[in-house]
Amino acid sequence: MISVRLADLAEAGETAVLRPVTAEWTATNSTMRRLELVVGSDVEAQCRSLGELPVGSAVVTSAGRLPAEYLIHVVVRSVEQPVTPGGVQRALRNGLRRVDEWGIGSLALPPLGTGAGNLDAEESAEAMVPILVEYLRSEGRSARIAILVESEYERDAFEHELRRHGLTEASPSANQNQDAGTI
Repeated sequence: MISVRLADLAEAGETAVLRPVTAEWTATNSTMRRLELVVGSDVEAQCRSLGELPVGSAVVTSAGRLPAEYLIHVVVRSVEQPVTPGGVQRALRNGLRRVDEWGIGSLALPPLGTGAGNLDAEESAEAMVPILVEYLRSEGRSARIAILVESEYERDAFEHELRRHGLTEASPSANQNQDAGTI
């Protein structure tokens, strides 16, 4: 099941939160910076101790002060490699591999690769949705995936892309912290 919700990633309520980062472990946009502040410095220190990672990498840590068990950090850009749809797809695939390896039943994630000078919501949705749909349709997976967005624009982009892949909207809601649609 894939849902798209207008909600704060720091309050997702899922088992794990997927967090896009740069190869140097910095936040990719202001939303991820706010998430860093909630997570806390202990997790940040643990991440930085791993050193620089290549684009597409995925690492699991504790979730710090988030109301989740795990944080899955996915590298979507580096100094040498800007954000691209291919880099987002590699990072997402590897993040989903960690979901399987760790037996995680529910995952919250933001639009990956967005922010000033990066992908827009439509490009992010076009890169992410095929990977998510393929993941859930393979091997009878029953994970719950929540794409948490910050605007109606992002919600519309992801819902449109899910419909393009044959998934239909259940019940859209305008309430900010409720399901904007279950796909």
